[in-house]
Amino acid sequence: MRFIAAGLLLISIAACQSSGKQANEEKVDTTVLQAPYATVFYDSLSLALESYYSLTEGMTEANLTYIDRYSTELKQHLDSLPLHALQMDSGRLGNVSNQVSSMSAELSGLVGEKGIEEKRAAFDMVSGLLFDLVKITGVKGRTIYRQYCPMALKDAGGYWLSNSSKKINPYFGNDMLGCVEVTDSLKFN
Repeated sequence: MRFIAAGLLLISIAACQSSGKQANEEKVDTTVLQAPYATVFYDSLSLALESYYSLTEGMTEANLTYIDRYSTELKQHLDSLPLHALQMDSGRLGNVSNQVSSMSAELSGLVGEKGIEEKRAAFDMVSGLLFDLVKITGVKGRTIYRQYCPMALKDAGGYWLSNSSKKINPYFGNDMLGCVEVTDSLKFN
């Protein structure tokens, strides 16, 4: 009788594991989103994203000179985004414009900060706004990964964007690669 009970238990465990694998496979989102606006906008946004990724590397290395350089460059790219090329209703365009202005202001503050922790807090704000911007406008031919570390910013948690699922940590550098999870990804045509 014990052998039968043990066998039934093993069968039910295997069934649960098999069911769990199927559920996880179904959660993978392979949806390709559209980026419907003018190429001139996406070309400009791509330059901003490259500066952002360089800024992320600077944060990972805690290199203040590098951080300030790419924060300034990112601000310049954001300030010159051709928002007029976005053919969307005025409410959405106003929202995009406000996000870009807020990022620009955060980047000015980031450059003005002297300590790495203060710069990282501003970086978290920029990362959230940039992710929201990309969700609204898209970015042609790219996949954007949103990563998270729950221990960042004194355990408040911090997000950042990446152009790959490779684990980096702009809040703790390479010392805390285990504190990185990809929470979202957006893939655009």
